[in-house]
Amino acid sequence: MSFNIPDHMKLIKVAAGVLNQTPLDWKNNLKNILDCIAEARKQNVSLLCLPELCITGYGCEDMFYAPGLCDTALKQLFIIAEATQGMIVSIGLPIRYHNRVFNAACLLADGKIWGFACKKNLPGNSIYYEPRWFHAWENGRQSELELNGQTYPIGDLIFKVEGVKIGYEICEDAWVANRPGRELYLRGIDIILNPSASHFEFGKSFVRERFVLDASRAFGVSYIYVNLLGNESGRAVFDGDAIIASAGQGIASGNRFNYEDFIVTPAVIDIDMTRLSQVQNKVHVNDADTYGTVKIDFTFPPTPLENNAYTLEAWESNGYMREEEFARCISMAMFDYMRKSRSNGWVLSLSGGADSSAIACLCRLAIKMCVENIGFEGLKRKLWFSKPVQACNTEEEVAKLLITCMYQATENSSEDTRHSAESLAESLGADYFEININNLVKEYRSLVEGGLGRKLTWETDDVTLQNIQARVRAPSIWMIANTKNALLLSTSNRSEAAVGYATMDGDTAGSISPIAGIDKQFLRHWLRWLENVGVDGRIRFGGLQAVNSLQPTAELRPLDKKQTDEEDLMPYDLLNAIEIAAIRDKRMPKEVLPLMEHQFAGRYNREVIVRSIERFFRLWSRNQWKRERYAPSFHVDDHSLDPKTWCRFPILSGGFEQELEEMRKEFGL
Repeated sequence: MSFNIPDHMKLIKVAAGVLNQTPLDWKNNLKNILDCIAEARKQNVSLLCLPELCITGYGCEDMFYAPGLCDTALKQLFIIAEATQGMIVSIGLPIRYHNRVFNAACLLADGKIWGFACKKNLPGNSIYYEPRWFHAWENGRQSELELNGQTYPIGDLIFKVEGVKIGYEICEDAWVANRPGRELYLRGIDIILNPSASHFEFGKSFVRERFVLDASRAFGVSYIYVNLLGNESGRAVFDGDAIIASAGQGIASGNRFNYEDFIVTPAVIDIDMTRLSQVQNKVHVNDADTYGTVKIDFTFPPTPLENNAYTLEAWESNGYMREEEFARCISMAMFDYMRKSRSNGWVLSLSGGADSSAIACLCRLAIKMCVENIGFEGLKRKLWFSKPVQACNTEEEVAKLLITCMYQATENSSEDTRHSAESLAESLGADYFEININNLVKEYRSLVEGGLGRKLTWETDDVTLQNIQARVRAPSIWMIANTKNALLLSTSNRSEAAVGYATMDGDTAGSISPIAGIDKQFLRHWLRWLENVGVDGRIRFGGLQAVNSLQPTAELRPLDKKQTDEEDLMPYDLLNAIEIAAIRDKRMPKEVLPLMEHQFAGRYNREVIVRSIERFFRLWSRNQWKRERYAPSFHVDDHSLDPKTWCRFPILSGGFEQELEEMRKEFGL
């Protein structure tokens, strides 16, 4: 519905354009950008903001050093500029200036390049390494950049279109205490664009929402925030957040965890309303020449007043609870990883336990949610490289084709876990079969006993006899993955990674480790949630009933020993609490003990807690080499133990022996 607007009202239709990009995938990245611009034009958008570094992809790593990367990005930029007739488009790319590379946003308008605003604050924390590749632009500095014989303004810029002032906070710029938005506000800015590449973490969307709403209110502006989408480069996952706010009010919000190549989230903003909020706020105006102003020869087309696509209910439904975020994020990441690696599905050893069962469910969720999101034909289009998928006629056929599960039994495997694996695979519609590897285990054991000249026994060779069973499972499951040209999924979780409770080249075998950032306690809770509540309150997997009734066990010792994971290690809730205190919060053993005694008062006595703390610190130190060898995992929160992107620890160390002794002395142990 549209209305006649008085001449004095300044309405502009803007949009956030979310993109699912891949580093160095020039052809598809360009296609997504051009398609997004075309869709925005169809929707009569005048100003479109696209994400940070979306031409190259955000995760190019050390390829940002390559001069050829910046050169190719510029060639793409000139092609994109031609597609902006009658529009203003902001697009992110790396720019080389004075033999240094800057993270920049280029403003295009009506087929021309008008200037480059450069990022001022570079994140070097969390999983970010931007200071390694980019230089931060100095506040208040402007210069000129020569491209193809023409000069363009670059630096700390404001763009002015028909009196409307447009400025930037590029991703991290909005997360720092002295954010550029305040200086922009003092310069009478009307619109702030925030092109971002902000990785997913549980609950992070609420933080973004707050800084967007607070900035639009405090600065009296319209604020356009746009994020990347999907598993872009392997570890980082982007949720595709898009938020548009004006003078403290949310007016548009996009759907996160989408399976589209791009999404346009539009809104109509009222410039006069935001200016009114600045008029009413008696703050000294900054007349200093802090920003360079670039005047753009462009006329905003008349914009009718429309009902913006925003309701409180829609906004809140996007802020999913942790269980829902986990289901949506990891399944989307696994789907993207599979299609971008041109793999024909996923393969895993389905043991009947919580870890492998959770991963199998995530595979099925990826297919189901993709079909619900973009339709069955959309799924086939996404998997264009797979001829078998193109021959499928139903979602169930695709699930059978893409998900392969194998149960590998030994004499130590129980009927309970076999039934658990079989019933779950059947309910998911996966391709499932069973093999018995007992003879292989016996053959290896016989060969080694012959070489050693003695028998191996559970009394003297416990770990050796456990590990060979896990390792023998690896070659056969790798064979299945190779025959299907599919991804082998490693099934280790974060709790196991912390203490090294995993067999290298056994259950750690795989090309991606989907749940290595998730603790065991949450996984068990999530599986019960998925059985009884489900994604969106309706997508449930009843086949989890058998899984959820089992006590976690590796089943690597004889059945009469009744092996359980928690007896081998420690209670999972206690393990996770110690890990958080010791690793995330960097506390020493003597600081961890009183915290655990307070947290678990009445549940575990001091003897159990002390024994668990000592065991944790020793196992943590001893097993860093294992964490260094884990398959890539998805980053989901600040509990990550991934040494390549988050949690660095020496492979060789003193093992906290002195610190553990200090704990014992201080508490009289």
